[in-house]
Amino acid sequence: MQSFMRRATLAVMLASVVAAPVSAQQAASGTNASALSASPFGPVEAGDPATVKMPQLTFTSDGTEAGDFDKYYAFHRADTDYATAYVDIAECDGYARGLQSGIGYMQTPYPYAGTMAGALGGAIGGMMAAAIFGSGEKRRLRRVNMRTCMNFKGYDRYGLPKGLWEEFNFEEGLSGVTEARRRGYLQVQALVASSGTLQGKALGL
Repeated sequence: MQSFMRRATLAVMLASVVAAPVSAQQAASGTNASALSASPFGPVEAGDPATVKMPQLTFTSDGTEAGDFDKYYAFHRADTDYATAYVDIAECDGYARGLQSGIGYMQTPYPYAGTMAGALGGAIGGMMAAAIFGSGEKRRLRRVNMRTCMNFKGYDRYGLPKGLWEEFNFEEGLSGVTEARRRGYLQVQALVASSGTLQGKALGL
């Protein structure tokens, strides 16, 4: 029951930020993430971390890249193993892409009131919002949901230059990526989140 309530809380939090700016979502910080280790979207297989290559994470600052750290970043949480990080990132990816969960009556991260996308109805609302506002808005909503979810789970966020970020991340606007490519990207992100060495200061939500 407690696990269900925590998942329902996370789903409601994600719903509340669909149309809200990132800076308004400070309430999620500081929450213990250990209780959220199992994905509501079904079992996930992280794979063998030995087969996943750590990307380049170090860079020499030119003083300009920080202006894009709201878009380009990586997550990390101390004392987290690869398998746990993969489950966490895969779950947050599920919320961000509007998958249906198995947590009961709340079938999507969007309730049917309170936000425009919610009022339009879950994934259909997301598609209509994308059609109205364009690919850029859909990418922004994904970033908002991923950042809120991972912050809720206790991960810090560190900025990266765009070129390094593009090596192990993807943007999902009006078109997406194949499931195989998505899983590969998420595996690298999980490796970074668990054992990567990221420079600079933690950026918060």
